[in-house]
Amino acid sequence: MRRTAKRRSTRRAEKAERDAAAKAAKAEEASQRKAAKAEKRAARRENPSRIIVMFRRLRDRQTAQVVVLSVIAIALYPILVPVHAQLYGTYLPVAMFLGAAAVTAPLISRHRPRTAVALFLVAAVLLPWMAILPEAAIAVPWPWSVPMIIAFVVFLMAITLQHGWRYGLFVLVAGIALVMLPAGVIPDISASGGLIADLIVTASVASAAYLIAVLVAGQLRITDELVRERAQSAQELARRELIEERTRIARELHDVVAHSMSLIQVQASTARYRLPDIPDDAASEFDAIAATARTSLGEMRRILGVLRTEDHTAELAPQRGIDQLAALVETTRRAGADVSLSGRVKGDVDASAQIALYRITQEALSNAVRHAPGAAISVALSSTEEHISAWIANGTSTEPVAHTWGGGHGVRGMTERAELLGGSVQAGPDAAGGWVVSARLPRHPASGAAEKGTA
Repeated sequence: MRRTAKRRSTRRAEKAERDAAAKAAKAEEASQRKAAKAEKRAARRENPSRIIVMFRRLRDRQTAQVVVLSVIAIALYPILVPVHAQLYGTYLPVAMFLGAAAVTAPLISRHRPRTAVALFLVAAVLLPWMAILPEAAIAVPWPWSVPMIIAFVVFLMAITLQHGWRYGLFVLVAGIALVMLPAGVIPDISASGGLIADLIVTASVASAAYLIAVLVAGQLRITDELVRERAQSAQELARRELIEERTRIARELHDVVAHSMSLIQVQASTARYRLPDIPDDAASEFDAIAATARTSLGEMRRILGVLRTEDHTAELAPQRGIDQLAALVETTRRAGADVSLSGRVKGDVDASAQIALYRITQEALSNAVRHAPGAAISVALSSTEEHISAWIANGTSTEPVAHTWGGGHGVRGMTERAELLGGSVQAGPDAAGGWVVSARLPRHPASGAAEKGTA
């Protein structure tokens, strides 16, 4: 009975281990397929189609301004030329040339504001004076037509948004002065009410457009400054977090290597006392090995002193390893997360690999809790004769996710830890909308890194 129960429990344990290993293998295959899909998407992003490139360019504010001004110019030009040719009696080629100068001035103002101002003012002066039928001014707006007033407002807003309120104020004052110019030159026209009405309409509409453009330009400038500051802050934060992560990895490696070198130094120093029959030459070699180990430890301590920061306090507790993963999962579960742990790692594993696997799992759990609150999290461990693996997956979030600026350094830090030991980390979304992190590390990092380098 007892032997049967023991066999059953052994079979169950072996089956659970096989299931965990199979699950981890499937997760690795799925992550590899997702990585391949991500590479294809990256290739598409590097070589997008022309339509996608066009829509991406439209997202740019400056490109959008050019498109809007081009549409306005194309729509306004067919109206302005016939109006001046038919109602004002302007010679058609002259109307076409001056009308083109008036509607294209906003487009030219982007790169050559002075040329655009001169071009528009010349068109605004010559169009009224090129009218063959001055008596038409009594029946139609004079000296500017309605399309010309619209072109003036568009040009005023464009140059104010692009080059500031000083350019806009100059264009506003010059335009109103040009509207008043015929009053002192053509008395018959100035006596009519058309000039006064045209002046009032032009001045009021242009002044309102100028104020709106000044306010919008100020808001856009403040927005650009905030975006620029946020981008710089996020970049500096990411750089600082990356440096801190690399420094912490260096400190952990120091602790692991220093422990091994300390053992070498102690064994070499005590060799002549533990083995009294060894020759003097061998004892001298052991003493030299001990001296070299002590020198190397001193150099490592000096390097670590350079890496330490003022706010860093030495960690007195031993480094965490694979045996503490269950406690890590339990701590995360007590914090309110739904976490499950399956599988285990058998056999001897190097201390550096244990620390790396623990830190990767810890970072993956932290990211899952932070970016997918309320989602179920599963941790699966497996091992082979040469490698150890961890698979951390979470579902979609069931609670609101707090927005944070900047991408953080979690995936980058996990990847650097694994690559430093000759392993790999793959992270990405799954088909259900969750997130999967798959880590694979060599049992003995020195041999694993050598195989990777020679492969």
